[in-house]
Amino acid sequence: MVFTAAALFFTHGAAVIPETAGAWVYVYRAGLIGVIAGYYLLNWTRSGQTLGMRAWHLRAVTDAGKPMALKAAAMRCVFGLLAWAPLGLGVLWLYADPEHLAIHDRWSRTRVVHLLRG
Repeated sequence: MVFTAAALFFTHGAAVIPETAGAWVYVYRAGLIGVIAGYYLLNWTRSGQTLGMRAWHLRAVTDAGKPMALKAAAMRCVFGLLAWAPLGLGVLWLYADPEHLAIHDRWSRTRVVHLLRG
């Protein structure tokens, strides 16, 4: 919200679309992708959990079960985009995988573990 509010300041409150922002709309869209990626990177490196993962008692960790470093989290983020691109087939792969890992977990050497409640 803060990022979009700043963008609206520069467009004088008009929607950030090509008609009002011109080529800057692409900078805005790239910034939105950066904000979204930053959310995941920050959460995965600090606690291993996004807000939704906390609600479902899940945590993203490395293959060794340790917290992710920035490199592993970035790889998971990039490979996650690739996994969702072809109709989510890379994510649905977890139903065919013997360890129930999605394709982006395989490629980034991460996994999602279920935490015990308590």
